[in-house]
Amino acid sequence: MNPKLKMILSMAAFGTISLFVRHIPLTSAEVALFRAAIALLLIVPGKALAGRPVRLAGLGRDGLLLFLSGAAMGFNWIFLFEAYRYTTVSVATLSYYFAPVIVMAACPLLFHERMTAKQVLCFVGSTIGLVLVINPGGLAGSDPVKGVLFGLAAAALYATVVLLNKGIRRVSGIDRTALQFAAAAAVLLPYVLLTTGIHLERMDAAGGLCLIAVGALHSGLAYVLYFSALKALPGQETALLSYIDPLVAVLISLTVLAEPVAPLQLVGGALILAFTLANELGAARA
Repeated sequence: MNPKLKMILSMAAFGTISLFVRHIPLTSAEVALFRAAIALLLIVPGKALAGRPVRLAGLGRDGLLLFLSGAAMGFNWIFLFEAYRYTTVSVATLSYYFAPVIVMAACPLLFHERMTAKQVLCFVGSTIGLVLVINPGGLAGSDPVKGVLFGLAAAALYATVVLLNKGIRRVSGIDRTALQFAAAAAVLLPYVLLTTGIHLERMDAAGGLCLIAVGALHSGLAYVLYFSALKALPGQETALLSYIDPLVAVLISLTVLAEPVAPLQLVGGALILAFTLANELGAARA
């Protein structure tokens, strides 16, 4: 398959996950747990059959970072799925896409990287966009403020995953994701058992199919497509195509789900995506 098509399909899959999550009659923590478990059941045997098993030996310091980033990934999913429950998909997604801005702000503090004038401009512009997205007059949903807070918490956790991954040197591509999925499942299983419990008796046929889709299509297959495309595409093209994900999510919110959105929110969303994209394109060229 053409690498560009792989990237487009993976980003489109990520952008449609909200449709499926909303039809699963389980808690967000349970959905996150089963997402990791189902993806693992596909990726690990698939790599073994292809003669490229996931490598566990010699991880060293990378093993700890993989475990921490996997745990952060699992709770990131929980917060994002909770955001979908309390506010519109468009607001949840745009709040979540503040993650690159958090990374941009954290790098000078954690890695002593200097922010350029362009990065400062992108940070300010994205922040203004976020303020417009979460303006109280345009929020909708059962508890929109809580939804936005969950979206921002998910963004902070995803930023944590990105920052932890900066320190991983000897594991890359789908191996890294498989090990992070394993860590997420290992952390989420006791968390779910000690908090919400597992309630598969609530599952109907539609919910079961949606859960399988979230684990197999939106996680297992989508990540395989993403990482195989990543190796073949230049950084600038990857940065551009990655914005298919939020655009698809917002379009689904407006058309399929018919959720309300204020004009200021659309302007704010455009600012977030435009300024974060401008920053990522600069990083890709560098």
